[in-house]
Amino acid sequence: MRYPSTHKEETRKKLLANARAIAKKGGFETTGVDELMASIGLTGGAFYGHFPSKDALFAELLEQEILNSGEMLGADEGSPPDHVAKRLRSYLSSYHALHPETGCVLPALGPEIARAGPEVREVVERGLKQLQKSWSSRMGDPDAAWALIAQCVGALVLSRAVESERTRKEILASSRRFIDQTHAVEQTSVKPSKAS
Repeated sequence: MRYPSTHKEETRKKLLANARAIAKKGGFETTGVDELMASIGLTGGAFYGHFPSKDALFAELLEQEILNSGEMLGADEGSPPDHVAKRLRSYLSSYHALHPETGCVLPALGPEIARAGPEVREVVERGLKQLQKSWSSRMGDPDAAWALIAQCVGALVLSRAVESERTRKEILASSRRFIDQTHAVEQTSVKPSKAS
């Protein structure tokens, strides 16, 4: 039976989507090719028909993740004034902390990215610079934009590192309040919920 001409590309996209979720939840280095392929119903041997190496998959996965994060968190002239503030409330939420597979790649895979090759770190750096530029133009302060990115990623890492829900919520709520008080992020009439 012949596969449709789009089969290879569809399989590759499915592999990337599943690999992103699996890697962000359990780590990329510790996940084998067989496990990644099994997640889409194929054997490990089929992997190399889609990527020349596991590192190539990691690089493409990160490129897509950074692009997605930049588009979601960044803002342009057409974005509403409270765009960044709303995104930060969502980023610094219990849901995001408890579901790394659906969230930002940086708190989930930061140490693995730091150990990756230069081509992978360059992809991440490009994405971070775009986000910093976007936030800097809205805040009028390039240093504050970098500090805000670091605060958000660090708060999420800490919230995932603790066992108790109470401490996790305290870390996230404190971070939201600190950002509201210290950074020129747009304010809205909507306050973060106490349940977040």
